[in-house]
Amino acid sequence: MKKIVKLLSMCSLAAAILVASMATVLAAENVDWNSNVIRATGGGVAPAGARTVAQARMMARRAAIADAYRQLAEYVGGVNVDAETTVDMAAVQSDVIRTKVNATIRGARIVSEGTTGDGGYEVTMEVPMFGVSALAGAVINRPAVIESFPEQDTSVAPARVETRDDGLWTTSPSTYSSTASSAASAPDGKAIGSFTGLIVDCRGLGLKPVMSPVIKNINGKPIYGYKNLDYDKVIQNGMASYARDMSSATRAGSNPLIVRAVSLENHNGTPVLSVADANRVLIENGATHFLDNTNVVFLR
Repeated sequence: MKKIVKLLSMCSLAAAILVASMATVLAAENVDWNSNVIRATGGGVAPAGARTVAQARMMARRAAIADAYRQLAEYVGGVNVDAETTVDMAAVQSDVIRTKVNATIRGARIVSEGTTGDGGYEVTMEVPMFGVSALAGAVINRPAVIESFPEQDTSVAPARVETRDDGLWTTSPSTYSSTASSAASAPDGKAIGSFTGLIVDCRGLGLKPVMSPVIKNINGKPIYGYKNLDYDKVIQNGMASYARDMSSATRAGSNPLIVRAVSLENHNGTPVLSVADANRVLIENGATHFLDNTNVVFLR
């Protein structure tokens, strides 16, 4: 009997993974990682038996809302909580999570609606990923304790930094060296201390956005994760934003430190930094606490 139950459990999980992979494709097209919302537009038409124009419009609107809810459930299920787990996979393994996710979807808000040219009705609804009654609170568990940020790897000197022609700072050597104009004067192992945030450039690597990202160094040591942060702040604001270019990387503030990921791990969800760059990030965070404040942006 136990073997049967275990087999059924494995089959359920396998089915969830298959469904999640399909949902992930849909989520990729309907999740706004810059605004951190999941958006769906539902459509509806009135049944032939509608007696009045007002009744037809009301029934079409109801059908459109139901369609938007259905789509949101699909899109939400495909969102990655971390590099290994989608919301659907987490919900299959926990009745509590499934109940919370369903409640979050039911709380979706209507952001626009109206009739269409062919007499139908459209409703656009959104589910927030972070904030009050958002998805993050349903799927990210509160850690037992907040873990300290790790110490730097003293076997490798921290990367030096230099300014670019646009006034921003980047580690050196890096792919930005062609635009660099002057080296920073901070002694090795000391912080410059003026950085407002961190930008990790992952462009061209195929970075996959996740709700709970981790940054590692090339030796596999995590230097940033939700267990290092105030849980309530993570649920309210998220851990990072994802942008396509520098102009959209406002979360990192006016004077960000820019580093280049050397690779990705964990299904392309985890950026990996050189040890020297990771050391520089940890040193500067010790001075201005931009990681603690979740002022992190990933370029993808």
